[in-house]
Amino acid sequence: MPNIRITKAYEKYKGKPRTVAGPSRTLNVHKFAESRASELESLHSILKERLSNDFRSQRSKRRRTTGHDNRVAKGRVRKKQKSGEENLNKPDYLKNDKKTLPRHVRRRLELKKNSLNGFSTSGDGTKRLRTHLWHAKRFTMTKLWGFYLPLGVQGRGRGSRALLKKLKGGVLVHDASYCSAVQLNLYDMVIHIFFQDLLLSILKTVLVPSPCSHCEDSRNDILSGAIYGSAELHHVGATFAKTVAPVTYMWQPQQCRKADAKVDHADICGEQQKVDGCASLRRLWVWIHAAAFIEGYNALQNACERQVDAAGSRVSCISLEDHLGRLEVIGSRASKLLQKILHPATCSSVNSSLVKYESYIKNEDQILSSAIFSLSVDDPRFLNKDIPDALEVKAQDILSYKKDENGGNGTPKRDMKLRSCSSVEREGTYGLSECIDLWDAKEGIDPPIEENILCMEKHHQRMELFRIGDMKSGRQQSSVERRSSRFCPILLLKNDNHKTSIIRWSIILPLCWIKVFWIALVTNGAQAIGLREKRWIACDLGLPCFPREFPDSNAYSCFMSLEEAAYDEKSELRSPPTRTWKVPVSSPWDSVRLGLEGLSGVGHGRMQHEQLSPNDTSYSRRCITDTESSCSAPFEGFVARTSYVLSQFLDEISDSHLLLFPKVLDRTKCISKFMKDERLLNEDTDRAIYQINRDQKPCFVRVLLHAYREGSFEEGAVVCAPHIDDVMLFTARSDISKGELQVPESFVRSCFSQQATGKWEFQVPEDPAAKESYRLPIGFITTGFVRGSKKLVAVALCEAVCLAHLREEQWKAVGVRKRRKEIYVLVRNLRSTAYRLALASIVLEQWEDDVECL
Repeated sequence: MPNIRITKAYEKYKGKPRTVAGPSRTLNVHKFAESRASELESLHSILKERLSNDFRSQRSKRRRTTGHDNRVAKGRVRKKQKSGEENLNKPDYLKNDKKTLPRHVRRRLELKKNSLNGFSTSGDGTKRLRTHLWHAKRFTMTKLWGFYLPLGVQGRGRGSRALLKKLKGGVLVHDASYCSAVQLNLYDMVIHIFFQDLLLSILKTVLVPSPCSHCEDSRNDILSGAIYGSAELHHVGATFAKTVAPVTYMWQPQQCRKADAKVDHADICGEQQKVDGCASLRRLWVWIHAAAFIEGYNALQNACERQVDAAGSRVSCISLEDHLGRLEVIGSRASKLLQKILHPATCSSVNSSLVKYESYIKNEDQILSSAIFSLSVDDPRFLNKDIPDALEVKAQDILSYKKDENGGNGTPKRDMKLRSCSSVEREGTYGLSECIDLWDAKEGIDPPIEENILCMEKHHQRMELFRIGDMKSGRQQSSVERRSSRFCPILLLKNDNHKTSIIRWSIILPLCWIKVFWIALVTNGAQAIGLREKRWIACDLGLPCFPREFPDSNAYSCFMSLEEAAYDEKSELRSPPTRTWKVPVSSPWDSVRLGLEGLSGVGHGRMQHEQLSPNDTSYSRRCITDTESSCSAPFEGFVARTSYVLSQFLDEISDSHLLLFPKVLDRTKCISKFMKDERLLNEDTDRAIYQINRDQKPCFVRVLLHAYREGSFEEGAVVCAPHIDDVMLFTARSDISKGELQVPESFVRSCFSQQATGKWEFQVPEDPAAKESYRLPIGFITTGFVRGSKKLVAVALCEAVCLAHLREEQWKAVGVRKRRKEIYVLVRNLRSTAYRLALASIVLEQWEDDVECL
């Protein structure tokens, strides 16, 4: 009874509001510092002498596993390292000293440097990214394409579920500085129109699709520098054969060029910088992946040497490999993170309307896909949490974009332009500064302020807060001989398009500024990813990943040869009883020829490789170039990644009746129309299909595979052509026994045999049971299922004519109402005996092109 009363009294007291005021949240220390200034100065002088004027965090006090170790030998090593750091700053130290520093000391000092251009290299010449030290502590590193690159987080290669969750609810960042740009420009004083036509003629010979093939509005926006373009790079004269790499190209904006004029730009320090603008110096950047940079540079240089205008002017090809870097920011909250970090540099003496990047982020629906923004932003290390509201202005003060009235299908209008840089400068805004600084990256851009100087400045600020010491003398000591800047020119690329719902941004900036922005992105919530995680994201978004999904390139052959060597080395470490039978790491694409021959009743026995006749068409021949490396193997066929190329292939073989739909703009309605028309399917088409493909090289298209009911598709799995009875068996019955559509295990072990040359070939089985159950291959999976993804989609390359034949056969077997746009195929993992039914969707039937690459 007393306990109940106490409880009720406590509850009654608990409900009453408390009136006791808490202590003040703000404490003014200036009056205390003034009264005890002498005491604080004496304490500061004692600490200064004890720390030798080095106020950085002591290494022994850091949370490290060896922080407690204070042995005498360790102290000597620390002294040697410290003396090495001090002496290494002297230019003639290494020349005069016979005993060089240890390797780990030299490497640490080299990685701490922030040179204007280039990468630090190891002893064998392998380059290290500017973020190498950050990645090496957290990621598994691999030597690839001449770089030490982060493969993925430490572990067994899992974590895709958490990564995709972060993609949809957070931000991911990837250092893509291994991709480099090639600059095309002309130094002769010629008219700008002729120079633009000369560049367009060069790009037309090596790019598919070329800028001239776009619609008028898109072409004008690309040429004006408002948006960038994506295409495939080929060798000259082989635009429909072997691929070099997918590229991104962008023009120098027209508003940043002024013929025979000098424009004065007032920077933050009040200095005047005069930049000469010349109409003939409009440049073009072509971004190429590191796996094919040398080959791509040679292809562009060869095209420039062949193309010369009537006046004899020639376009020069310059490599920017060691001057520019690139950061990829991906995720649903990527725009908010950039809004927090990127603040356009403004002059403190200007009180007019100031441009802030938030105006662009808040109006994403008014920004073009593939848009380019030229900004000069503040050093993110100097940003304050409290940004003045005066920087916020409306986006329509800078952009004059108009929304698409037709539903926003991604097609830009002609009146969507950026205002000229001159009008922006006259209004006193420096946020959209001219991109001429970054486009002159070859001449050098001032690096950021060094970390030790920033630490000293922060220390002086703390001393100023407590009113200790002589502030003027301290600030004079912070000046350095090396020229530095607090502002960085960047190019911001928006990668949002109608194919994916995830927003992607690319930041192009000087190489010496990479580390500064990387730390700012990571510390503000972005999660770093490596090559493995990037591939997961590409598969989840339905985008191709270079070079794994480009078997018609030399980069694919070289990459797969390295993968196969690593696989063999790993298998040799196992004992013979625990080893699994060997399967081809690089898919044997030549075996698809057997599927084509199977349509005409040929293809018995081992697959034979036929030599091409001299009068083969451009689609049948293979372009042999001097740039092909020794590791490249011939790829029998080509991959169509644009509707134009696929249409040209169909016209070349005079097979427009094939059930492939790359031409019509509204492809969904077109396919639906064909599905409901029974007159289009007659018996004469089969005979034409069989006769054509026997002498033609295979044409591959990229397809997206979804499991019909069950199954997990792995990389390298073979895609086979099912019989119509197989499709009926899988679709008609609700429960299928596991043994109804399987091949013997002996056939699984011997279906692909490796020859003495290292090449894999498909073996037609001789066993009667295997003959009855095996199916002809029509393609291979390049990217398997990503664990944790809700889409569960795999990416494969399949032969186009075989897909058309399967679609026709399946449409004939069912009624009009049961026909589907997707095509039924069978998928079998290389070490599995069971076939799984899958639905294949052709990408070129959904989009006009498939050249965009992650």
